[in-house]
Amino acid sequence: MLPQNIIDVARQINHPDKMGSYSEDDVIFLLKDISRSISEQGNEEREQKIQSGTHYSEMLPIEYQPKEEYLEVFHQTLESTAAKIAAAAGIVSHQIMKTRGPDTVLVSLARAGTPIGILIKRYIQYKYKLNLPHYSISIIRDKGIDENALLWILNNHPGKNLQFIDGWTGKGVINGVLLKACNDFYHKYGISLNPDLAVLADPAGCVKTFGTREDFLIPSACLNSTVSGLVSRTVLREDLIGRWDFHGAKYYAEWKDIDLSNYFLDKITGCFSLEIPSYDLDPPILNVGLRDVLKIQEDLNIPDINLIKPGVGETTRVLLRRVPWKILIDRTDNPNLKHILILARDRGVPVEVYKEMNFSCCGLIQSKNGKKLVVE
Repeated sequence: MLPQNIIDVARQINHPDKMGSYSEDDVIFLLKDISRSISEQGNEEREQKIQSGTHYSEMLPIEYQPKEEYLEVFHQTLESTAAKIAAAAGIVSHQIMKTRGPDTVLVSLARAGTPIGILIKRYIQYKYKLNLPHYSISIIRDKGIDENALLWILNNHPGKNLQFIDGWTGKGVINGVLLKACNDFYHKYGISLNPDLAVLADPAGCVKTFGTREDFLIPSACLNSTVSGLVSRTVLREDLIGRWDFHGAKYYAEWKDIDLSNYFLDKITGCFSLEIPSYDLDPPILNVGLRDVLKIQEDLNIPDINLIKPGVGETTRVLLRRVPWKILIDRTDNPNLKHILILARDRGVPVEVYKEMNFSCCGLIQSKNGKKLVVE
């Protein structure tokens, strides 16, 4: 049981708003709906503000609306990778059950972690006949995790283990943010949380609970809210989020007619009956993601490591909601990069082959310090 003083704090936290296109049987968002209080900004405007000191979590990008060709790539990729994703979700689920057991609450990191958390919840329900609670909460680089959400979960599920879930790893930044957040939470509240992060794909080699280390395209990375429950990325701004609020997000209910969130999940869930390959609980492999990023930074004379976003998922994000400088790819015939090449072509972003990395690709953000990035 939680100490009474912690229970008293938790009881002051506001109730979560009902939002998103997912069934509450799949996930409950512990977020504040700020749909009427925030407007999106263009990529150029946001990029200038971010590189001038405004935190990215204080703004929302204009959501990219894909063209028919791009949507076709999403559907083709989902068709060809559904079984692989189902297998990876199964492998992660088996590891969670082996190391955490049935008294576990699944806690996805919004928003990329949310559909992956649902797949893991569904697989555990399919294979182990257990209906584990599943929540989606906010974590933000440089600002940490939503402590109100953690307290709310702990108060509503006393004595349970928390398993954090995300979609994939890049540089390993969020893994580091989670480690620090759990340490800060212990010093503040005296409650110890296991910071282990479970992901579908760990190309960075920085977590121990993963489905694969291959940097392949997870189709949910292709789109924005229309494959993430119609929920925006999370927002933390003092004028919008009060002391007892959860972190905020926008709910795009007006896009329900083009929502693919549940279609994506159902397609993969339909492959759960296939055989899951054998796996080993390999240890982390010394964060090859960070090693690759540091080499790219040196080779291309990039002033800030935060301008380098490795991996298929992160490169997609660069093209969808940042201002790209160029895209690095491992080879031109990589089947995971079809949507990357389409987005780069549509935005007029140069693509270069760079073979000295473990990732399929890497997105480089344009510096806004008054001069163009150049290779010296």
